[in-house]
Amino acid sequence: MADRPADRDPGGGSVTGHTVGIVGAGAVGQTVAALLVGEPWCNRLLIASRTAESAAGLVADLDDMAHVVRAGTRAQSATVAELDQADAVVICPRATFTNTATRNVRMAGLDANAPLIAELGRTLTGYTRPVVMVTNPVDVLSRLFATISGAPTYGIGSATDTARYRAALAAHHRVPVSAVDGYVIGEHGDGAVICASTTTVHGAPCTVPLELIRAELADRPRRINAGIGRTRHGPSAAVLSALRKLLDVEDGTDVLSVNRGGVWLGIRLHIRAGRPSVQPLTLDPHETAGLLTARTKLQATYSQISHHELGARTCL
Repeated sequence: MADRPADRDPGGGSVTGHTVGIVGAGAVGQTVAALLVGEPWCNRLLIASRTAESAAGLVADLDDMAHVVRAGTRAQSATVAELDQADAVVICPRATFTNTATRNVRMAGLDANAPLIAELGRTLTGYTRPVVMVTNPVDVLSRLFATISGAPTYGIGSATDTARYRAALAAHHRVPVSAVDGYVIGEHGDGAVICASTTTVHGAPCTVPLELIRAELADRPRRINAGIGRTRHGPSAAVLSALRKLLDVEDGTDVLSVNRGGVWLGIRLHIRAGRPSVQPLTLDPHETAGLLTARTKLQATYSQISHHELGARTCL
């Protein structure tokens, strides 16, 4: 697949002409698509869903939105195979299952979602442009999709965790969120590593009440799920942030799940001209141990689904 040239602004970065594919027309897929309609650099959305009816319904709704706000973005239904036309693909389907877990909540969809993600990987084998993974457990499913398809795949879990961490710490210190610089890396889930030792407020080291912050990070998604059914806007905004950088619309730093020695886990990346480079954080001994624990857990979890790499292809 040849790379498409993109128009650029004088300060660098593409400003128009991109096509984004979205797999999944559920809560997150709908929200991501609506956000992209408002982006001047996105002129086409390709929507693939489990049923033709859901894809067509979302396309019609997005078309209404685009006309009302006078946006240039247009959406159309597509098969998964047709997403090879896109400059980036967002993967956010969710298999049907009931999540009753109270711990390791994001891992609960492993057995249900892994076959779905594996089949998508087989369909998009050879795709060379960025893929942004949302489906949980996002770290191990990013690895599964990347291993099967060969596509550069980025999970957005730690980006959402980092945003929640900054919001919680800002509330604790009674400062604007913009004053907080701190990161959450590793697993998107119970094994998340809060990088308290390098966190600053207004550029200065600060106190991080880890027990309080961990409780808030665990409780926040539960409150969201209890109130509106499932999280959608925070992860969707994380997708948008990642796409802007990976498609060279803007430069910046994100925390995304990528391959680190064969295991996908959240790490700080600086993305310039669409090219990511790792920006390692200095960790204290406790944080280093936590990252190693998360790595071991993610490796063990992946071993439970690695057989899907060789699974027989079925029809979507």
